Amino acid sequence: MSVPLPTSKRVLVAALVALAVLYAAWFGTQPDPWVALVVFALPPTLLAVAVLRRSRTAGFWSAVIALAWFSHGVMVAWERPDDRLQALLETALAVIVVFSASMAGLKARFSRKRG
Repeated sequence: MSVPLPTSKRVLVAALVALAVLYAAWFGTQPDPWVALVVFALPPTLLAVAVLRRSRTAGFWSAVIALAWFSHGVMVAWERPDDRLQALLETALAVIVVFSASMAGLKARFSRKRG
């Protein structure tokens, strides 16, 4: 029996899947959605699978790419009022990805040393 994922990793997977679903819903209505789906929905999906497979670097790459998702969300929210809700959801999910991917390092850095 395998050890369950830590809570921060489960939150990371949930945020990545939610991001992929958001992108699929957001760009799936475009006349030619495949390019947008491959560019936007595929990376968080693959990263979620990598986290579930316990890849050591998946969390790091999730956080790095989340910085681009955050920037994209802020830019779209500022420029396109019709897409503001989706853009703000993207921004919030990107923040969740960054913090959940970084939680283990934050705990190690700021935990009280015993002994």
